Amino acid sequence: MGCKISGSAKALPACTVTNDDLAKIVDTSDEWIVERTGIHERRIALEESCTDLGAEACEGALAAAGLTPEDIDLLVCMTISGDVIVPSQAALLKARLGLDHAIAFDLNAACSGCIYGIEVASSLIEASVASDAAGAGRLRRNSLRKALVVGAERLSRITNWEDRSTCVLFGDGAGAVVLEWDDAAPGILSSFLKNTDDDTLCLTVDADYALNSFPFGEGLDPRSASEIMDIPLRDAEGEPIGFAEATRTISMNGQRVFKFATSAIVEAAKVTCERAGVGLDEVACIIPHQANDRIIRYAAKKLKVPYERWQVSIGHVGNTSASSVLMALADAYQAGRIHPGDKVLLVGFGGGLTSGALLFEA
Repeated sequence: MGCKISGSAKALPACTVTNDDLAKIVDTSDEWIVERTGIHERRIALEESCTDLGAEACEGALAAAGLTPEDIDLLVCMTISGDVIVPSQAALLKARLGLDHAIAFDLNAACSGCIYGIEVASSLIEASVASDAAGAGRLRRNSLRKALVVGAERLSRITNWEDRSTCVLFGDGAGAVVLEWDDAAPGILSSFLKNTDDDTLCLTVDADYALNSFPFGEGLDPRSASEIMDIPLRDAEGEPIGFAEATRTISMNGQRVFKFATSAIVEAAKVTCERAGVGLDEVACIIPHQANDRIIRYAAKKLKVPYERWQVSIGHVGNTSASSVLMALADAYQAGRIHPGDKVLLVGFGGGLTSGALLFEA
């Protein structure tokens, strides 16, 4: 018995931006981008909000599961680019979708968000079921049986469109799944979550704090992440590294992120399968975070899992952070790559630094 994924869907904005389009604004080319990332194009939200994209993905997942908004008890939204800070993006989606009975909150684990979100939602549902079974459970906590887990991103809002090393990578979109308790389902077979300190701040986006005046004391100056965390951003030779400048756009040390990602994806996949007692050869489909095709190919070779068994969607959407894996999962379902009884592995890695994986039976 456990939580099953009963519905999956994604949503994309209307505007398509090709590599040739980007070559008109920065020094790059289609050949350069494809060779280094595997990305041909990405979608950019010119009119759509994060709420628009997230709601469309949630509605698709509900339809696929044969459920209505009234059936949902919980909504977890993963994002780093929500429409506003308060209310939460989850609260905005709850109101838009009419989830009258649901509790809703945001979760920020960057590109690993979908793994963390599904783990949190399924754990809350399992705890609720156990509480109800123990008696008088409804008096002690919310009774949860069905959840929406959605990743929704408008990374175009926090992308530096003058930086050719990062602007070619990111796109906008949303992905969602419905999780529901099923006494006959095997549930989540195993999972793995890990946080690795980003001690060089190789991937950051600073908050956009305005200079405020307070009735007591002095105003607060905007500070960069390095100042807030008080991390000495210097290498062994004493040379500056990382990104100490305050910025409202994504700053990334590509080499450091690539090194982390290639090790993180392999570790997460191995540990998760080991915990379930399942061999990688028994996994029908692996859905990785769509950050870079070279990372996926590296992991496929390192894990000795044929590239053909990996769902690769990055070519037409780019890196969409917290929505990435859920969008790729929707693609895999739509393509008929996942069948009842199949074992499916979701793998994420991203800023924080975060990583994780989750194995389930379809």
